[in-house]
Amino acid sequence: MMVLPSLGAKGSCRGAAPVAIMAAFFDATSEPMVTAKTPGPGKDILEASANNLYVNVSSRDLEGFTERFGLNSRLVKQADGTLVEEVYRVGGKYHAEISRIVGHLTDALPYASPAMRRALEALIRWYTTGDDADRAAYDIAWVEDKDSTVDTINGFIEVYLDARGIKGAWEALVYFVNRDKTAGIEKLAAAAAWFEARMPWDPKWRRTDVKGVTAKAIDVVVEAGDSAPMTPIGINLPNDQKIREEHGSKSVSLANINEAYDKSLPTSYRREFAWSEDEVARAEKWGALAGEVTTAIHEVLGHGSGRVADHLNGQPQLALKEHYSALEESRADLVALYFVGEPKIAECGMLPAEHQAEIVKTEYESYARNALVQLRRIREGSQIEEDHMRNRQAIVHWLIAHTTAIEIRKRDGKTFYVMVDAKAFHDGVGRMLAEVQRIKSEGDYAAAAALFEAHGIHFDPALRDEVVARVDRLNLPSYTGFVQPELEPVLADGAVVDVKITYPLDLTKQMLNYSA
Repeated sequence: MMVLPSLGAKGSCRGAAPVAIMAAFFDATSEPMVTAKTPGPGKDILEASANNLYVNVSSRDLEGFTERFGLNSRLVKQADGTLVEEVYRVGGKYHAEISRIVGHLTDALPYASPAMRRALEALIRWYTTGDDADRAAYDIAWVEDKDSTVDTINGFIEVYLDARGIKGAWEALVYFVNRDKTAGIEKLAAAAAWFEARMPWDPKWRRTDVKGVTAKAIDVVVEAGDSAPMTPIGINLPNDQKIREEHGSKSVSLANINEAYDKSLPTSYRREFAWSEDEVARAEKWGALAGEVTTAIHEVLGHGSGRVADHLNGQPQLALKEHYSALEESRADLVALYFVGEPKIAECGMLPAEHQAEIVKTEYESYARNALVQLRRIREGSQIEEDHMRNRQAIVHWLIAHTTAIEIRKRDGKTFYVMVDAKAFHDGVGRMLAEVQRIKSEGDYAAAAALFEAHGIHFDPALRDEVVARVDRLNLPSYTGFVQPELEPVLADGAVVDVKITYPLDLTKQMLNYSA
C-alpha cells in the first residue's frame, strides 16, 4: 500500500516543526474535521477541511479559475496569489510512488487479456500525462473489458474527501470474478432497460438507450489506499456521467467482503436496536441476502440509471457542489429500496420469490434501524459530514416526516426506529426518488441543500449519546477494518507456479509493515 492523497494534515510533514506535528496528533481542536462540507456560518468549506487536497486555498480563490486537472491534482496558492495545480503523475506530484505503480502495471501487461491490456495501457498513459482525456480513455477501455476473470480498479477515483466533490483520492483493488454468485447479478444488468423504463421519475430523465451495463460478483484479493482497511461493499464505475450514458458502466459486488461483514456481526448488535424478537430473527435469517441484493441493485441499477439535462454537460457535480455525492448515494439507495420487492428481481434469481415479501421487510427494518445505529460513529458535535451517512439519514428522516412507514418508539429509556408499514415505505421511497432524480438532472443546488439541511445533516446529540452508551456497553465496533491477505509466490525453476496465501489477523502490524 502506498500513501497517496487521502487523510492527513495540509501539506507534508517533512521538515515541519515538532509543535505542528504534536498539534496534528494530540490537539483535538487542531483541524478537527478531515472534510467539512457544513462548517458553520462564515466558515469556508476548504479552509475548515483538514485534508491535503488544497494548500492555503479558499472557495473564494476559485472564482473564475478553471482547473485542468480537477480529479488528480493538489491545488496550491502561492505567495503571490497564483493558483498552481500540482498534478499527480510521473514527473509530477508523487512521482516516485506513481512510477512504482506504472512499473507494476507494465509488468502485468504480458499476462493480460487483449481487452485488459488496452485498459492497462490507457491507465499507464493517464498516470504518465495526468491529462483528463487520457483518464476518459482509460475509463472507456476499462468499461469495454467485460470478460476478464481477473481485474483491477486503480486510480484517483472517489471524491468524498473533497468538500467540493472534485478531487479524487487514490485507491486500488485486485479481484477475480466469483462465478457462482455472478449469474443473478448478470441477469439484473441485462434487465437494466426494463427497470429504467419503470423508474418512478419524470420520463424525460429516463435513459432510452441503456447499454453497456456490466455486473459481476467478485472476491477481492487485495485492496489499498482509499479502499482499505475500511472497504466498500459494492462499486459502480466510472463516475463520469457522460461515459456512463454513452458507454455504460461496470458494477461489482464484493462477495467475500459482504460475507465477512455478516459473519463478524454479533447477534447482540441486532438485538440491541431491534424492536422485537421477530425482527431479530428476520435479520438473522435474511439480513445477509437482503443486504447483498440491495447492494447489487444500488450499484447496477442505481448508479447506472438516469440522465441529466444537456446544459450540465454530463457534470452535475459542478452544479450540486458539496451535496452531489450525498445526493447520488441517496438516489442509488432509493432505487434499491424501490425495486427490491419487484417480482422481476426474483425472476433474475437474486432472491427466492416465495420469501421476497419477508426479505423486503427485513431490508426496510434494517435500513431504518441503521440510521439510528450509525450515530455511534460521530462522537463529537451534532452534524454529519460523511456522504453515505448523510444519505441514509436523509432518506429515513424524510420517510419519518412524510409517511407513516417508520415510527420512533421508546422502551426502557431506549430509542428505536421501527419500520411499521412496508407499503408506505415503498411508496414514500418512490416519491422521494422522483424528486432526488429531478434535483440531479436539473442541477438544482438550492433543493439539494434544503433536502440535506432538513433531513440529512443535523441530529440530536442527546440521541447520539444514548446510542454511543448502548454500543459501548456491548463493546460493539464503530467501524470494521479488514486485514489484507499476504501473498507469497511459490517458485519452481525460477517460475511462479502457485501463490501461498496467509492471513496475519493483526491490523496494527500490517499497517506498520506497509508504512515501512
